[in-house]
Amino acid sequence: HETECDMSNARPSKSVEWLQLELETGGTSLLLLDCRSHELYESSHIETAINLAMTGLMLRRFKKGNIPIQTVIPKHEDKENFVRRCKTDTVVLYDESSADWQDSGSPATVLFLLLNKLREDGCKAYFLEGGFVKFHTEYPEHCETLLDSSYPSSSPPMPVLGFGGLRISSDCSDGESDREPSSATESEESPVPSNQLDFPVQILPYLYLGCAKDSSNLDVLGQYNITYILNVTPNLPNVFEHKSQFRYKKIPISDHWSQNLSQFFPEAISFIDEARSKRCGILVHCLAGISRSVTVTVAYLMQRLNLSLNDAYDFVKRKKSNISPNFNFMGQLLDFERTLGQHTPCDNRSTSEEQLFFTTPTNHNVFQLEST
Repeated sequence: HETECDMSNARPSKSVEWLQLELETGGTSLLLLDCRSHELYESSHIETAINLAMTGLMLRRFKKGNIPIQTVIPKHEDKENFVRRCKTDTVVLYDESSADWQDSGSPATVLFLLLNKLREDGCKAYFLEGGFVKFHTEYPEHCETLLDSSYPSSSPPMPVLGFGGLRISSDCSDGESDREPSSATESEESPVPSNQLDFPVQILPYLYLGCAKDSSNLDVLGQYNITYILNVTPNLPNVFEHKSQFRYKKIPISDHWSQNLSQFFPEAISFIDEARSKRCGILVHCLAGISRSVTVTVAYLMQRLNLSLNDAYDFVKRKKSNISPNFNFMGQLLDFERTLGQHTPCDNRSTSEEQLFFTTPTNHNVFQLEST
């Protein structure tokens, strides 16, 4: 009971400023534990952090108090690292955004359950105030991603996509597609589930994917610190263009088989990068948030995170299950993948000093990609 008293009297937390200083000075006596899902950890995490894999079964066992913490560390070398250092180093746990010690330390979440356990075991354990979101907003230079395109030889890339989730959009005019959600192309994409209508979906800590409704909701934009908006439609207005805090880019493309969206990939990628460099959130949206904006988002992940088309598409689909880029946009992404040199990871030809160019199925103009 002494531990409980200590914990309720002293708030066992560290600030993001404290953590940044530790990392700047080498962080040699710091053990960072990421309590988020493996998917979030892979998309971005604080440097040096070890990911924990807490399944429902493990959680139940933990509540009974009869398993050691290293059981939920998936990688063997991370386990050894934890066992060697947990009693001597400062242990800091973080989740997505926990800001406060809850109910005088009652273990309402995985984070606080683990924190209780560590402190009962005699570790100097703390949680990070504001979690990953606050730290990434303040110090993105200390965050890194695990996503990459190198396939281990034992698991070659899947055949392109499983095109079962795709459809070829019907032939309609640009205006119909964008003015009338109930007509023509976008309505033929799977309908947007009601639980995905009211908010954009976070793809990366700074990158959000959404629909027309999200782009016109000032509260939603403010909630996610979104001040950059990439509007991938010809007709939808840039609603808050008159407000000085917002930056817009419009890509005037309709969701139609004849459209060449890939010609805009380089400027779209640069615009997303600009938002990231300014530590602002960016919303990529079209009308329904399932074809054009998804295509641009997948292209960004492919170029900036070195993902194959298959991996980038699956990554977005896991976060937003109803995505459905039109078939021709998928062809353009395939061309883009070849340009980035990810279709053949074993190809040893050096492209570092070569200029990269590509054409698309619908437009034979050749254009140069920005070098990364």
